[in-house]
Formats: sequence, structure tokens, C-alpha cells
Amino acid sequence: MSEETRPYYERHIFFCLNQRDNGDTSCAQYRAQEAFDRCKSQTKALGLSGAGKVRVNKAGCLDRCAGGPIAVVYPEAVWYSYVDEHDIDEIVQSHLRDGVVVQRLLTPADVGR
Repeated sequence: MSEETRPYYERHIFFCLNQRDNGDTSCAQYRAQEAFDRCKSQTKALGLSGAGKVRVNKAGCLDRCAGGPIAVVYPEAVWYSYVDEHDIDEIVQSHLRDGVVVQRLLTPADVGR
């Protein structure tokens, strides 16, 4: 891959941090901010963050609320439903570091809002 076509980041992970004020279920109710913070700190601790590596981003509603909390990794477009910090650590170490999808945390394809 030439320098011109190389992506600035190898992978992006986006965490839905949406909070619905009308009482509908949203990712923020499931400690999504803490998961985002954990992922960001773990990628830094493992030397995975920065240009040519991994970027951890906040996102608004990703419209897959029924599977929440939700995160998605690009460019592979792999959607994850996670529960706790151990799930986040596994995503960081397996997918973001090693490029291996964490099958047990995949969001089913038919899960939407």
C-alpha cells in the first residue's frame, strides 16, 4: 500500500454514548461512557493509539439500541454488544491489537432500534 492510499488510522472504534431523555432505552444507561474511557485508556496503555494505529471515538445514536450498549469497529464494520470492562479489554486486545474479531460479543445482524 502506498503512502497516498494508507489510511490515517488502521482502525476506528465508535462507542454510542447516546442518552434519551424520553425514557427510551439508550446506551448511556448501560455505562457506555465508562466503556469508552476504558477502551481509550487500554489502547494508550498498549501503545495502540495514534496515527497509523487505533482511534477511539464517541458517537451519538448508532440506531442499534436493542443491542446496547453498542460499539462498532471500522474499516471492518464489526458491531459489538458488550457488558463490562472485561468485554472491552477483550475487544482491545483481540480485535484492535491482533485483528481477531471477538465472535461472542458480535451484535446479531437483525438487531436494530
